[in-house]
Amino acid sequence: MWRKTLFILLLAGGETAPAQLPQAQLPQVQVPNVQLPGVGPVLPEAARAVGGLRELTGARALRVQRLFDEHRAELDRDPRGELVVRAEVIAIDITPAALDKAVAAKFSVLRTEELAGLGVKITILQTPEGMSASRGLKRLRKLDPEGTYDFNHVYLDSGIDVAEHSRQFRRAASEPSGGAAATGRVGLIDGGIGEHQALEGLRVQRFGCQGAVVPSSHGLAVASILASRGAVADLFAADVYCGEPTGGAVDAVAAAFGWMAREKVAVINVSLVGPRNALLERAVGALVARGHVIVAAVGNDGPAAAPLFPASYEGVIGVTGVDAKHRVLIEAGRGKQVDFAARGADVSAAAAAPDRYAVVRGTSFAAPVVASLLAELRAPDVSQREQLLGKLIALAHDLGKPGRDDVYGAGELASAH
Repeated sequence: MWRKTLFILLLAGGETAPAQLPQAQLPQVQVPNVQLPGVGPVLPEAARAVGGLRELTGARALRVQRLFDEHRAELDRDPRGELVVRAEVIAIDITPAALDKAVAAKFSVLRTEELAGLGVKITILQTPEGMSASRGLKRLRKLDPEGTYDFNHVYLDSGIDVAEHSRQFRRAASEPSGGAAATGRVGLIDGGIGEHQALEGLRVQRFGCQGAVVPSSHGLAVASILASRGAVADLFAADVYCGEPTGGAVDAVAAAFGWMAREKVAVINVSLVGPRNALLERAVGALVARGHVIVAAVGNDGPAAAPLFPASYEGVIGVTGVDAKHRVLIEAGRGKQVDFAARGADVSAAAAAPDRYAVVRGTSFAAPVVASLLAELRAPDVSQREQLLGKLIALAHDLGKPGRDDVYGAGELASAH
């Protein structure tokens, strides 16, 4: 697989660092003077203290808590505290006999979807009245020990979007937005993207929300970075949020992957993070086996955080973020899931139609830099994918320890504007 190949190619670089680094081993970094939603001001001097690190890396936990508090009727939490859709369990390729047992135990079928592009059938089961998703999952696994069941986990974007917390600005309409001579096809699984001058010249095909366009600042920002690289001509944009309280649920993410498979989109950018999930793992594994390349942000939960997914699945290209001085973002994840680094701080991205821009920060905005470099892969192909990834290793600017390491991966690629 890809990470094993990367390890062999970079073996001469020495031993890899442990996935969780003690505070004393963290690289010296600086954080810009911005204010994060619900957190308060983050000062450069505070970033060097444990408190500053905690504030930056706790942004996703704060969002999880806020979403749970605001949408208790729709959302619940699993035993590890991750968001799940309330009273729902996903069954993967459930047999007729197992389904009969579930119905007899008072589970009801909410919906069934055949993801032909992935070779998987998913059935969303609602738990009996008064039964939580956690209890329902245990019950189904007991009824059908050979079956595959999991929560309908909710995945969140992996960027600290400061568009509403720092200055916004306009760019002249005549300023090049990139992509005019581009030929690449890239998929984007994120929030919805609306109209913006940064996307001019980009052919956009949309999926999700029953055809409605529900713009999101995060999806637009990531799309604009893809467009700015000058390599992407066709963007396949799947909205997995649609402005709904349960937006980002794994069944929607899997459906988006299924669409990418049907459209034979070779390169897919996913700037979303969340826990390990059986359905997500099945979808990712099917695409990787067929020669697709999935580029994913490693997340901003901090250097000691547990690995986040899909970036941590075998075969996925995990991307971390660095600042203008090539220093890793203090909030970025560390570990074997890190394959490359790219600019993820003080990055200009589209913020609001038709011409507003803002500075964004996070591994979300580093991932599309790497995805754009892979856009020349026009169709899924295992051999061509491995050759292209080998080229990127050669192009990467080695940072940190010599050779591959758990902070920067193989090194930094193509600094963002």
